[in-house]
Amino acid sequence: MSPDRNGKRPNNGNPAGGRGVPPRRIPNQPAKPRPAARARTENRFTPAPSRPSNVPATAAKPLTLGDPRRRLRVGMITMAFILSLFGGRLFQLQAMDSAGYGASASAERTQDYVLTATRGSILDSAGQPLAESVDAVDITADPVQIRSLKQDPAVYASKLAALLGDPPGNVDVLALRTKLSNVTTRYVLLASQVTPQVWNQIKALGLSGVYGVPHAKTVYPSGPLASNVVGFLDGTGKGAAGLESAYNSTLAGKNGRISYQAADGTEIPTAGINEQAPVPGTSIETTIDSSIQWAAQQAIDAQVAKSKAESGTVVVMDPRTGAVLALATSPSYDPSNLAAANPADLGDRAVSEVYEPGSVAKVITMAAAIQQGVATPTTRVVVPGAILREGTVFHDDTSHGTEQLTLTGVLAESSNIGTIETSDRFGPNRDQILYRYLTQFGFGQPTGLHLPGESPGLLAPPSKWSGSQRYTIPFGQGLSVNAVQATSVFATIADAGVRVTPNLVKGYVDANGHFTAAPAAQRTQVVSASTAHQVEQMMESVVSEKGTAPAAKIAGYRVAGKTGTANRFDSRCNGYCGYTASFIGFAPADNPQLVVSVVIQNPTSGPYFGGSIAAPVFQKVMSFALQSKAIPPTGTKPPDLPVTW
Repeated sequence: MSPDRNGKRPNNGNPAGGRGVPPRRIPNQPAKPRPAARARTENRFTPAPSRPSNVPATAAKPLTLGDPRRRLRVGMITMAFILSLFGGRLFQLQAMDSAGYGASASAERTQDYVLTATRGSILDSAGQPLAESVDAVDITADPVQIRSLKQDPAVYASKLAALLGDPPGNVDVLALRTKLSNVTTRYVLLASQVTPQVWNQIKALGLSGVYGVPHAKTVYPSGPLASNVVGFLDGTGKGAAGLESAYNSTLAGKNGRISYQAADGTEIPTAGINEQAPVPGTSIETTIDSSIQWAAQQAIDAQVAKSKAESGTVVVMDPRTGAVLALATSPSYDPSNLAAANPADLGDRAVSEVYEPGSVAKVITMAAAIQQGVATPTTRVVVPGAILREGTVFHDDTSHGTEQLTLTGVLAESSNIGTIETSDRFGPNRDQILYRYLTQFGFGQPTGLHLPGESPGLLAPPSKWSGSQRYTIPFGQGLSVNAVQATSVFATIADAGVRVTPNLVKGYVDANGHFTAAPAAQRTQVVSASTAHQVEQMMESVVSEKGTAPAAKIAGYRVAGKTGTANRFDSRCNGYCGYTASFIGFAPADNPQLVVSVVIQNPTSGPYFGGSIAAPVFQKVMSFALQSKAIPPTGTKPPDLPVTW
């Protein structure tokens, strides 16, 4: 309603003057039509026209069922398509890829193991083992099988740890558990080469998925005895030193294999076994006499300790066959406990350590002089206190005035000056003649023992000898040899001038016990028997009271030998520092059957002369060896050759 002129709205009969109620519509009076809604032009919507009230509603269309034949056809087509996919895949598996899947399935079921060949033994000359193979077992596991059987790797590890290790129980449980839980592989090695007794204890635990694979191991029943000769194996079972390395292919044999089909680790009996048997290795019978080897080791160990020397070696040889009866070096090691060994002691110094031989080389110079016909044992030699050669002054070890010595006296007193003067008698071809005899006696040549790490020594040809070297080589300085080479020189004199190549292997024993002798050693006539006999008689004077080594005498036996005391070259001091003391000899001198050499490197306490510290070791070892071999004295008397005139 509009307000009246006074701005007030009429109250339409409402006494309170409020808003009031809307007026009632007069009955039977038609309502005014509501204005039509404004079209929403902004959204361009137009209201749908309303159906006239006088138009009747259209009747609903009745429902009709689909054609069942059509649905059946669609279902059959769909099913046929799905079956065709399965059929195609089945054809692929059975017709096209059957071989590959079959091989894969077979591989999953196949248990395949290496059958380790039994390694051959290393025997002493009496057939007793210095190294031999004994039964052992590798403990392995299949982590996949353990998981499939719902077993707890932690429980397995705890039970196994109590039986493994040395001593038993000394093993890393966590490491075992980690291996047993590694389901990316079906093979893990838990322990290598345990005893059969330990494996029986593990089997008694009933741990499914844990297996024992035969794997024999090498043991050293004599411990450190002849260890530098025998050698040892590396972590892969391959020879790493000594005869174990030199004859590895002979000793090792050939591994075999075994494979079988298994389900959950249990062999399928009807699937068959494919086995290639291993070929056992061949054993080596050496020339080492264990009792003499033991005596030599005891003697050199004691002297090295007493002299506080760097090292020492003893070689015992049969001059008639070249057989090495003992090869002892000190310090040594125990191959059963390599962890405690000093790496410097793992080789064999008797062939690997070279040194300047000193006066023992004078024997070659004397033999050459006699063989060349320029001197005899009684040849007179004037020996002054010093001589000058090509700008160098030479002296003997001890100062003296002019001496009148025989050739025997030169050797007995080990005179450097007398040896130089003797070599001057060779004439204009002096150096070439001396070099020829040095090489024929074995200097600068392989020994023939075939031990790893061997050095042939240093012997330059005459064209490379310096002015002073031309005069030091005759008395054993300016060249280098190993202990076996030096021993071979004296064995040649002892065997009537015939050099027999040194050897360590007597023969081979196959798995059936059949023995095959090694080829005979090479024999070379170096000097005549007459020359050798004369040199032998001269060497007996060295062991007399008139010589440098009376400490080498053995009661009841004739002994021939020679001392050596040489300046020692050492790279650590970049020159000569210290000494090499040596003595080499044989007995009985008139019927030589044994040669013993002793070399002591860098003694630092007490005397350092060969006659003082090496000759006593010779005396102990030779005395034991003569008794061990039951070699009687000859009963003859030594010659009384003059040493002066």
